[in-house]
Amino acid sequence: MPETSFDVAIVGAGIIGLAHALAAARLGKRVVVIDRDAQANGASIRNFGFVTVTGQERGLTWRRARRTRDIWAEVAAQAGIAIEQRGLMLVAQRPEALNVIHAFAETEMAEGCMILSAADMRARFPLHGAGTVAGALWSPHDLRVESRTAIPRLAKWLEERWGVTFRRQTMVRDIAAPAIVTSNGTLRADFIVVCPGDDFTGLYADRIAARGLTRCRLQMLRLADPGMRLPGALMSDLSLVRYLGYAALPEAASLRALIEAEQPDHLANGIHLIVVQSADGSLVVGDSHHYAETPGPFASEEVDRLILQEYAALLGQAPPVLERWTGTYASGPDQSFVDAPDPAVRLVMVTSGSGASTGFAIAEDVIGKFYDVDQEVAA
Repeated sequence: MPETSFDVAIVGAGIIGLAHALAAARLGKRVVVIDRDAQANGASIRNFGFVTVTGQERGLTWRRARRTRDIWAEVAAQAGIAIEQRGLMLVAQRPEALNVIHAFAETEMAEGCMILSAADMRARFPLHGAGTVAGALWSPHDLRVESRTAIPRLAKWLEERWGVTFRRQTMVRDIAAPAIVTSNGTLRADFIVVCPGDDFTGLYADRIAARGLTRCRLQMLRLADPGMRLPGALMSDLSLVRYLGYAALPEAASLRALIEAEQPDHLANGIHLIVVQSADGSLVVGDSHHYAETPGPFASEEVDRLILQEYAALLGQAPPVLERWTGTYASGPDQSFVDAPDPAVRLVMVTSGSGASTGFAIAEDVIGKFYDVDQEVAA
């Protein structure tokens, strides 16, 4: 008979749920992960797989990103997950963008980063676009995995190495700790962590509603191999007015004003450029941000055109599009939150699209506090 009693139960098998499973298993706990789908199918596999440290909001989020990056590097080596790229080249297309980069370089978040002249940047990262370049920020702190394969491999490793039990295609209907009522019977656990992703109407819907959340839909593309290897991920000026580690700096105000005048459609569609490269040479390019309670499933060709326009400004004519897809994630006024509906239950949601970048550290904190274990990242 299948086991029905555990130390820790995790509801949701996305990256946040898997991160909590790892944190609990490392403490020697018997862990079960329950998920309604047969395999990962949501935000965790629809993003860049880019574990972003540089540019995260100053303070706790940035520290969590650093810790999460370290765990990814450790786990990847053990679980057979390839780290496809390391580092970030943030290209300043305008002098105002370079001013933001210089301001960022004065903060603790820029330790280990380098400001490059336009000539030095081009020597490291050949660009073929028609636009001008004022300089760049090179950061060694970021890394990238192929999310659509990394998440399944992470789950398999948790099962094989750490003995985590997975109950797939199982819906959790109710929780009355320690009981967890599912579509395939009732389980029991001393501690329960609910990681619902962007499901606002299931478990603890009233508590989620009080947070004022919405959903963000993004558009992504995969382009054919351009015939060159990128030494790291690529971003442009648009990222400097979106990522809070840069955008919150006073120097970002003049850059935003200029972009509002010169690229209003990009801002209106929440577009900023990220380009990462896969093992086969193909490029994952995005993305856009549109907010609604229930975003429609229909991707806009105009939005894709604007994304590719920003790509062309740096890298020249885009190679053929191989794939297009959309994703959604929960969005709210904070980067994430942890709620306690019950002394033995935690509701954990990342509400900023940074789950892959901060999830491992959040999980360490949640599990560590319940079991009174010191954590790497202080809340």
